[in-house]
Amino acid sequence: MQMQRRLAGWTTLGALASSVIPAIAQVQPQTQEIHGYVGELFGDELTDTQVSGLTPTLDDDVTYGIRYGYNVTQTWGLELSLGYNPNKVTELTGGDSDLDLATLDVDMVWNFNPGGRLVPYALGGVGHASANLDRPIQGIANGQAVSIDDDSSFTLNAGLGVKYFTTDQLLIRLDGRYRYIDKLVDTLDDSLNSFEMTLNVGWQF
Repeated sequence: MQMQRRLAGWTTLGALASSVIPAIAQVQPQTQEIHGYVGELFGDELTDTQVSGLTPTLDDDVTYGIRYGYNVTQTWGLELSLGYNPNKVTELTGGDSDLDLATLDVDMVWNFNPGGRLVPYALGGVGHASANLDRPIQGIANGQAVSIDDDSSFTLNAGLGVKYFTTDQLLIRLDGRYRYIDKLVDTLDDSLNSFEMTLNVGWQF
């Protein structure tokens, strides 16, 4: 009789605990995610040759934006990102010049351990990058006077990250990604190999 009472007590306690403790957060299939992010973009040289003895370079600066994701299954999903980088060009004879960089990416996301609270993931995709240069870059290149203006091109990105679900809906994300940009200027252009590190706060619904 005493053993039966103890067993009944443990059963009742377990039932109460299961009703109080929230279910383990996880990536849910056919759900959506909205993220806001902020981080750092690490720049690269803008031209393939020097202008007046210097090589114009996209500086390292803050980047921020929003991301929308759709989890097709627990394992993989699609993501659309819109980013903005209020940067500047350094290594100019006339002093630094502002360059605002906007990016639009479409990525595929692969989730590992999607049933847990901590979810590592990999991503990769293609997009568009557009530069807005405050003033043309002017100087001498290859013995001739040049005036270099801004341009737009395609961009590729790939990276790794981790999601942590603080609740079933709220999550924090940290990711690092390599970004290739075909060009950002219209003359003497060079492809850029950059890197981004971002912190995201998101909502799954």
